[in-house]
Amino acid sequence: MKIIYQRIFAIIIMCIPGILAIYGWTVMRDILFDYLAGQGFALLSFLGALVLFLLGLSIIGGFIFHRDKKRNKIQPRLLGKKEDPDKVRKPGF
Repeated sequence: MKIIYQRIFAIIIMCIPGILAIYGWTVMRDILFDYLAGQGFALLSFLGALVLFLLGLSIIGGFIFHRDKKRNKIQPRLLGKKEDPDKVRKPGF
C-alpha cells in the first residue's frame, strides 16, 4: 500500500511543473491577444510568464532526459565525451 502512495505523490509532484508551464503559456497568449486588440503590452507580465513557461518545460525535459539516461535510451552524441581515467591531466586544463 505504501508504494501506491509514493507513486501518487510522484505524479502530483510531476504535475506541478506542467501546471506552471501551462499557466505561463496562457498568460503569454492573453497578453499577446490584448496587445493585438489595441491595449498596451505588459512587458513585465510577459517576461514573468515566459520564465514560468521555460522553467516548467525545462524541469519536465530534464526529468525525461534523466529517466532515459538511466535506461540507456540516449544517443551517445547527447551524453558528451567520456574522459579516459588513465589520461594524466595538467593543472588548469
